[in-house]
Amino acid sequence: MSTEYGYCIADVFTRAPFGGNQLAVLPDARGLSDRRMQDVAKEFGFSETTFVFPPDDPRNTRKVRIFTPASELPFAGHPTVGTASVLATQGHVDVTRTGGTLILEEEVGPISVEVDGAFSRFTTTAPFESPGSGPSPEAVATALSLPEEDIVGCWYGSVGLRFCYVRLKSRESVDRAVLNRAGWSAGIAGGWSPHLYVFAVESRDQDHIYARSFVPALGVEEDPATGSAAAGLAAGLARRRAGVHTALSLRIHQGVRMGRPSVIEATAHIRDGRLQRVSVGGFTTVVARGVLTLPS
Repeated sequence: MSTEYGYCIADVFTRAPFGGNQLAVLPDARGLSDRRMQDVAKEFGFSETTFVFPPDDPRNTRKVRIFTPASELPFAGHPTVGTASVLATQGHVDVTRTGGTLILEEEVGPISVEVDGAFSRFTTTAPFESPGSGPSPEAVATALSLPEEDIVGCWYGSVGLRFCYVRLKSRESVDRAVLNRAGWSAGIAGGWSPHLYVFAVESRDQDHIYARSFVPALGVEEDPATGSAAAGLAAGLARRRAGVHTALSLRIHQGVRMGRPSVIEATAHIRDGRLQRVSVGGFTTVVARGVLTLPS
């Protein structure tokens, strides 16, 4: 016997097809085991696939589980944004009855997502986490096949998913980065986070960012749009600004060198020296719909 499951394929953080970050969404995944969800995510081969279930708490909209080709994630940005848009635009959720806001249950807890047509924005109040020490600039440079002088700064941070943030001196330095697997394994893979988010600041007021993301530990060599990393970047940069009250808004261009240009909007709010909330949003474009036939 077999069971059919509908799915959508969406490009997230883009207004046009064939840009952004690909996402497969199964809007009704009831009956699928953990092992079968992992099989499906591996079959699609995208950086993430989401599986939607009825919520555990009826006050929430849906429960969402997120899988990479290699493992399950407790939270991720582009799957959260993309899944909310797919549910709303494809008729799986009546957004007018929810006041334009979906509450998605993820492993990290409920995530609030505002939906306005194809544009979705999630907000998290998760605390900014960072260890006492940062990564070795030498190890980071080796992992990225770059001279150490290209690195302006590097640190660890997280508001849901850990990243190693690497600020480089120019857009050209970002484009020259090539993941050195041996160097990454020796100096980065075993650290506080094995995920490298590489960026350069392209404006005087530091609100335009050019970025790339290397996440081989999740089975993805390079990710074209990384919402969770954008959240941590906004939070980390906001904390570095002077003043106890800060609102930092970023426009992040990622995936350009891969031929999948993405635009991510991220905002972090600091009050009394503490992170209050982070929001990440962008457009989602649905490019395909289909049916999976799976063994029961």
